[in-house]
Amino acid sequence: MQRLDKFLKVSRVIKRRILAKEICDRGQVMVNGRVAKAGTTVKEGDTLVINFGRRVLKLEIVSVKENVNAGSASELYRVIEDVYNQGSPRLK
Repeated sequence: MQRLDKFLKVSRVIKRRILAKEICDRGQVMVNGRVAKAGTTVKEGDTLVINFGRRVLKLEIVSVKENVNAGSASELYRVIEDVYNQGSPRLK
């Protein structure tokens, strides 16, 4: 198990832990259907929904590790859904 803000940083879903903490504390992250704070513990199998404003990202945690290199970071989660609000440009 690991803190939510640390998982978001280690997995590189959010690049900096302080930004991950701020997004969590603003109520923009849900874990298994509940609004989660930065200190919420996450584990394999948990579902995260992150609201970035124009983009909503739904992930399943595949693995929880303390550290991984940048190339392996995306192996820690599986994208279930990646939705951009209508009218917003899709960035690639």
